[in-house]
Amino acid sequence: MTSNLSILILAAGKGTRMKSDLPKVMHKVANREMLNLVIDEAKTLNPKNITIVVSEEMQNFQAKIIAAHPTTKISFTLQKERKGTAHAVSTGLENLDLGEKLLILYGDTPLTSRVTLQKMVEKLEQFSLCILGFEEYGENAYGRLVVDLEGHLERIVEFKDATEEEKRISLCNSGVVAVDGKQIKKLLAQVKNENAPQEFYLTDIVGIAGEMGLKRTFLKTSIEEVLGVNSRFELAKVEEIKQNQIRRKMLDDGVTMPDPTSVYFSFDTQIANDVVIAPQVFFGPKVVIQKNVEIKSFCHIEGAEISSGAVIGPFARIRPETIIDENVRIGNFVEVKKSHLRNGAKVNHLSYIGDSEIGEESNIGAGTITCNYDGFNKSKTKIGKNVFVGSNSALVAPLEIADGAVIGAGSVITKNVEQDDLAVARAKQIALPKGGKKFRETKSAGKNE
Repeated sequence: MTSNLSILILAAGKGTRMKSDLPKVMHKVANREMLNLVIDEAKTLNPKNITIVVSEEMQNFQAKIIAAHPTTKISFTLQKERKGTAHAVSTGLENLDLGEKLLILYGDTPLTSRVTLQKMVEKLEQFSLCILGFEEYGENAYGRLVVDLEGHLERIVEFKDATEEEKRISLCNSGVVAVDGKQIKKLLAQVKNENAPQEFYLTDIVGIAGEMGLKRTFLKTSIEEVLGVNSRFELAKVEEIKQNQIRRKMLDDGVTMPDPTSVYFSFDTQIANDVVIAPQVFFGPKVVIQKNVEIKSFCHIEGAEISSGAVIGPFARIRPETIIDENVRIGNFVEVKKSHLRNGAKVNHLSYIGDSEIGEESNIGAGTITCNYDGFNKSKTKIGKNVFVGSNSALVAPLEIADGAVIGAGSVITKNVEQDDLAVARAKQIALPKGGKKFRETKSAGKNE
């Protein structure tokens, strides 16, 4: 952990190419806003504070960001004018209680790892400035890191200001900077906007630091770790990388996936070893799965806790606030919402279970519906142990069905059922002799007229 570290995150970019009313940094990767992913990694360094430079479009999202990190000190600074990265940093420093070390990150670069960030901060033990770089040999518009013959960092040149020779340099700038907190304001004060777009470049502080006699260095990482997002295409690319990272970790942790590329996880998905996940499964946020669970194909699971031995799917939807205990069976085309299914319960086909408690070893027949909403309020259905609910039953909440009760198929149950009772609620069946034949004859005659 690093003490006396301040972190500044630049998140005021407009993101025009996203073509969205949503601020760029609030678009999600693995079901987590990019800015929050950056904060997640940053706060593991135990900084004294985190300040985020935002635009006016971001002001409505500040409370949401703070709520996502309740134990982290986060503040915001508004950048009213966009005059370049150095200007954005200067704006962020205006109200920042600056530590001895400063780490400058970007809200639209969500894949930079805590390990890399820690290494950058550690460089400040020997250097006043460290730049995060990467190798890229194809055509690109990244700024270039210019180093001397001994491999020491001299300066950074922006691509639009680079000579043809400088454009052939493969060592590129990610934008991430670690800098001595005692020097940053002195460095920024000397940045000029004498360049093509007349912006104040943060990258100019490398050359200025050299003129001041400060020691500079760089750290290399993979290009995947520093990809920024400026378009929907780039967002999809970052999503793909993030998903592959999560999939690999799941496999390494003992999760079986015959086709991992078809399984999609959220940033916080927790799955124990010896879980088997079939192809085409989607996990939303807040999912926790214990050992020896089987998730069959085409399931959508979010906000749920699933215990050992459960079998889910295929084609099941498990919605938030659902708790599934050990050895529960949830079958095909079953939807479960805000319910607790206790050990050994079974809901095997074509059913909706909402706002319910289902007791141990109870069996819910095909086509059963818990009628939990009357158009105004949600009500609860409580089903005890060893209850059998026949197929095509409607259970109208609020309702309690006690242990051992049996519900006849096709029933509409509106009153509580006592322990071990048999409840049947159907319309009386009437048979008219030869009525079917007469019906067909009447219809056929009318058709021929």
